[in-house]
Amino acid sequence: MKENLLPADGKLGILLPGLGAVATTFIAGVESVKKGLAQPFGSITQMGSIRLGKRTEERNPKIKDFVPLASLQDVVFGGWDIFEDNVYEAASKAKVLDAALLNAIKPELEAIKPMKAVFDKTYIANITGVNVKTAATKYDLAMEVMEDIQNFQELNDCSRLVMVWCGSTERYIEEAPVHATIESLEEGMRNNDPMIPPSMIYAYAAIRLGVPFANGAPNLTCDIPALVQLAKETGTPIGGKDFKTGQTLMKTILAPGLQARALGVRGWFSTNILGNRDGLVLDNPDNFRTKEVSKLGVLEDILQPDVNPELYGDLFHKIRIEYYPPHGDNKESWDNIDIFGWLGYSMQIKINFLCKDSILAAPIVLDLALFLDLAKRSSMSGIQEWLSFYFKSPQTLDGLRPEHDIFKQLIKLQNTLRYIMDEDLITHLGQDYYEELAASF
Repeated sequence: MKENLLPADGKLGILLPGLGAVATTFIAGVESVKKGLAQPFGSITQMGSIRLGKRTEERNPKIKDFVPLASLQDVVFGGWDIFEDNVYEAASKAKVLDAALLNAIKPELEAIKPMKAVFDKTYIANITGVNVKTAATKYDLAMEVMEDIQNFQELNDCSRLVMVWCGSTERYIEEAPVHATIESLEEGMRNNDPMIPPSMIYAYAAIRLGVPFANGAPNLTCDIPALVQLAKETGTPIGGKDFKTGQTLMKTILAPGLQARALGVRGWFSTNILGNRDGLVLDNPDNFRTKEVSKLGVLEDILQPDVNPELYGDLFHKIRIEYYPPHGDNKESWDNIDIFGWLGYSMQIKINFLCKDSILAAPIVLDLALFLDLAKRSSMSGIQEWLSFYFKSPQTLDGLRPEHDIFKQLIKLQNTLRYIMDEDLITHLGQDYYEELAASF
């Protein structure tokens, strides 16, 4: 496969629908790293390493030195937002990063101004947009987004583009007939079908132009047959959905360990308080339902109660998210986990995770952008399940159970990189070392 991999020449444009706390923290972070003001901690593409060959070979390069990723110096940013603030103003209002750091990169951030956004208040009831597009139909809006994309590429002299949705969680919808085919989706846009949300319009525009697309929210977005079909036809990598940060990250780390030890789980109660714009949006029950569905599936898919009914058949799983403005972007989560072990004796685990939501999400945006660009240059198209590592609710082929175990997801990601670069895949069996040793006697 390596011989078909195109080089990462020229500029990579990263387009972001939604220039809120996550997107501005991401952009400011990359600009800080470019200037040597900070380190890209949390980014697998920048800080992670990968083992190649046998353990005895001791080949463990950094991922960025192993695969030809775009250099951060070649990355430029653009995006859309329902508010008119430039990235410096938006980042200052988000209050995630220190003012001193933002001021050190102020000119770079002020230069990034949002394009008018596609917005539909029926999908996000708790906020009102002022910097929004107006058009007769949703298809016309998609054409305007496509024009934005093409203009951005030309003005910034980009050889390649990727798009990562960093906008809000939309109200809950399920797949409908309008989502079945490319033709039905386009007809639905022309008829202003209410089952086509703004995120789906952005995804359509990107995929139609062959721009890789990742969905950082739990919205349906590109997880529909029509856009999966379009992604294959246009040779476009896609992935989603919902950045794996905070509480769900902890679940995908801890639950596989409980399952590995065959420890039972009777109940898992999770609650969060969050005070940023995302928290405000999720304060609406219709929007919270979208997030709830995304978060609820994690435990069930890891523990598989149908396969292990004695251990997890009576699992009670409840999730709450509360809007609490004083915390801002500082999310706090509590988990109470009722488990049982040998002879059915009960035990408890309690977790109090005080995290910064955007600090955890920003490196995910970077990794997805760089890996999607790599996938595009490797002629990989359609659903990129190997990027499940980054999502709460990984997108898979219809009927294929998603893998939520973060350790298995990491193996899948690393083996995909080895596959791209024509290196041996690693199973971690290890028995070959001992068989070789025995044969030497």
